[in-house]
Order: sequence, then structure tokens, then C-alpha cells
Amino acid sequence: MTQMPPVYPTVLHMLAAAVDASPDRVALRCGPEELTYGGYGACVAGFAGELGRDVRGERVALIMGNSIDIAVATFAVGASGAQVVPLNPAYTEHELRPILEDAAPAVIVCDEGLAGTVARIAHELGIPRVVRVGAGRRLTRWKTQSIPLPAPPEPGALSTLQYTGGTTGRSKGVNLSHKAVAINIAQREALLPSGGDERILVVTPLYHSYAIAMGLYLAVYCRGTLHILSRYRPDDVLATIARERITLFAGSPTLFVGLMAHEAFSATDFSSLRLCFSGASALPVETLRRWEQATGCGICEGYGQSEAGPVLTYNPRNGVRKPGSAGPPLPLTEIEIVDVADGRQRLAAGEVGEIRARGPQIMTGYRNRPEETATALRDGWLYTGDIGMLDADGYLCIQDRKKDMVIVGGFNVYPREIEEVLCAHACVQEAAVIGVPDSYRGEALRAYVVLRPGAATTEETLSAHMRERLTKYKNPREICVRASLPKTSVGKIDKTRLRSESEDAGRGNLDPA
Repeated sequence: MTQMPPVYPTVLHMLAAAVDASPDRVALRCGPEELTYGGYGACVAGFAGELGRDVRGERVALIMGNSIDIAVATFAVGASGAQVVPLNPAYTEHELRPILEDAAPAVIVCDEGLAGTVARIAHELGIPRVVRVGAGRRLTRWKTQSIPLPAPPEPGALSTLQYTGGTTGRSKGVNLSHKAVAINIAQREALLPSGGDERILVVTPLYHSYAIAMGLYLAVYCRGTLHILSRYRPDDVLATIARERITLFAGSPTLFVGLMAHEAFSATDFSSLRLCFSGASALPVETLRRWEQATGCGICEGYGQSEAGPVLTYNPRNGVRKPGSAGPPLPLTEIEIVDVADGRQRLAAGEVGEIRARGPQIMTGYRNRPEETATALRDGWLYTGDIGMLDADGYLCIQDRKKDMVIVGGFNVYPREIEEVLCAHACVQEAAVIGVPDSYRGEALRAYVVLRPGAATTEETLSAHMRERLTKYKNPREICVRASLPKTSVGKIDKTRLRSESEDAGRGNLDPA
């Protein structure tokens, strides 16, 4: 059995240990800017002090792009005794408003360029305070000061409110305790042990649970240097790997495919890479093989979700890696496959069913959603809504998704939300959205709409309507106008039939539009 490495009570204890042991080591680097662990601790303490005691037990939302500032802010919220709520800075007002209404933060911290939109929503919702971060007001301004970190929060207190998609069309807030977050870092470390001189590259967004776990927190745990790219550009990623001698790269299937397609890929020096991680969506075996053959560096794939802290399984760094699988469960974690109907019957190895999990990293529940919490958490188990199987060695293989969810470039997208936006258009009578295979993003969105009697519009008009209300990855690649949509015997839109028609169209058998 894999032994657990040291477990910190909270990530604030983890940061304090790194500051004490390695104050002069570079902790963060973004472009030409860098911050040592000593400076990191001072900035976290300084901003925690600015947030003040009034936020203790409350929530603080972060709407920020990748930067050193968001790293400081994430730890500072915890140091202040508040719960951090990381949100996508690309969200539109339409997307942000219901999330902020549900989260009811005491403070919103946002990038200067978003301040107008955020201030307007905050005023409407009665959120009392907005902190703007920009060129004239950086969260690194305490870096040369000697400010001790405040006493860390209790392990049982709430650490993170991570919003994830919901089948009802509205995001659900996942409540995670400090203990759950901290122990999940050590659990992951047991299968993917890091060295003492790691240089970690993160290009995925630092509001996302994957980047937080496999970048932000991993770096502090091993006291390595986290290299942050403010935005993803393939040439910057490749240049950074070579120039900074990156040792660990947290990627995703979309990233690996995009990098291999870039003209600079074949000329890039990958000799410093020791290991790559893949998460966010299933990694095609062919992609893994191509990457490893071209770079000489292996990829370890894992599985998890926000409700699970977020990591449940991983192919081990030292041990048997099985391409096409998400690896065995982390230490202290149990994975079972149960029947899809009601989840009461445990299935044998090789049988396909719903994945359920149990462990100390599991969420306490969804904020303000007791019924959905009761559905997801039953008898001590988290019912993931994902479909998979365990092989004879206990390695998890993901098969499908029980939930009506599409993964676009690593982001969970729920069709219901998009359908509601489409149906809000004056010309649309009904809509259905499905996922279709996409060689680059894994899946893309296709929308089918039926117009109201006498109405006339165009795909471009509907696309413009969507772009105003939804972030880029939620916008359908295609919008097909139809006279009607197939229905089941009880009158529901038959998405199974739509998917079947889509597959037939891909083989040239019919035109689904």
C-alpha cells in the first residue's frame, strides 16, 4: 500500500512551512516578475490584513486572470479566515450574476479591467466591497516588508467554494473544507512525488480546480518555483519549457494536441521535463503516445472533479502506468462501480456502471442546494455521475458521463444552460444542445433550434446572441435550424436520437439540419 507523505492541517500551514524553510527561493514567476517565498508570505499576510477581520467566516470572490496577484489573493483569503470563491474572469454579466447572488461574498477582488462590470453587479446584489487589482494597486506591494502570517484557520473551516456546472442550467457551489483540500494535496503527492527543485509550468486558468491543485498548491508543497503564463499561447509555452528548464508541466488533452501542432514544437528542447500531468478530460491514447515519443517525457493521467477536492485517482509516477486509464485510487480513497439505476449494487471488475468515491477529500456539500447534496452524497459516498469500470488491478477507466454534460477543451459545459440562453431569443421556440466529437477540443457543441411560427433569423444572429451572454467555450460550433426536434414517448426532446443522427451525418448518411 502506498504510504502517505506529510499532511498539513491547511494550505496556510503549508505556506508557512515553505516561508520558514526557504525564504529566499523563488516561489512565483510570471513574465519578468518574480516573488520569493519570503515575499510570498509577506504579501499574503499584507493582503489578508487589508481584507480585515470582518471577512472571517464569509466568502471572498476572486475574478482574476493568471498572475502573481491571483496566487497571493488565493492564499490571502484563507489567511483572513474567509472562504475563497475563484471565478472565471471571462464570464459575462449574464453568467456572473447568478453565481455571485448564490455565493453572497462579502468582498469581490477583481482585475482592474473588469471593475466596471463587477461594480455594477455588486451594487445590484448589495455586495458591499470591490477591491480592484491593477498596475497602480498590486498585491505584491508588501514583498519587501516583514509581516508575519496570521494564525491559520481551523482545518474544519470552509476553504473553497468552487463553482461547477449544474444539470439544472445553473452552477453549483462546491464547499470544501481546509482539511479536505490539504489532505488531497498529500494524497496526490503519494502517487506523484515531487522533488525539491521542481520548476512547474501552469498555463491553465488559476480559478480552475485543476490548475489550483496541480500548480498553485503543488508548488508550495514541494517548495518549487511556479511559472505562470498570463494567457495561453503555444509559442510562449514551448519557449518557457526550454528557457526556464521546466520539470513538471500540468497540461490537458487540448493543450498537448495544440502544442504538437505548432511549428516550433519539433525544435523545442524538452530535456528538462521529468513528468507531465493530464487532467480536465480524458486523454486519447494516441495523443499520449505521440507526446511521449516526441518529447521523451511521460504523461500521468488522473481523474477527479470539484466535489472530490478535486483528485480521486492518478497513474503513478513510479509504478505501472496504464495508457487509457485514469490510474488507481489515491491513498485513503475508495472507488466503486455501482449500477446506474439506483447505485445500490456494487459491480465486479470489468463491469461498467456509475463511479462512486469515498475519502477525506470529499466535499461537505453544495451551497444552498440540500436536495442536490442529498443526491450526490449518500451513505458516505460521493456519486460522481460519471460512468466507468475498474480493471482487475483496480485502475479506473472512464467510459462515459451519466450527466448531460459536454467537455469542451477541458471545461465542463452543461447543455441546459446554453439551451436556456437560446430559448431567451425572441425567435426561438425550443432548443437542444449536444456534444459532437472534435479532434482538437475533445468535444464541440452543436445546437438545434426550432423557430417560433412566423419568425425568421439567421445562424449568425443567434451566434451573436450567444456571444453576448456566454463565455467563448460555451458557444456552439454549429447552430442548425430545424422544423421540429425528435421527441420521446413522454414528450421530451430525444437527445439520444439527435446524437445518432449526428453520427450518421458524420458518415455522410444524412443532413441533420
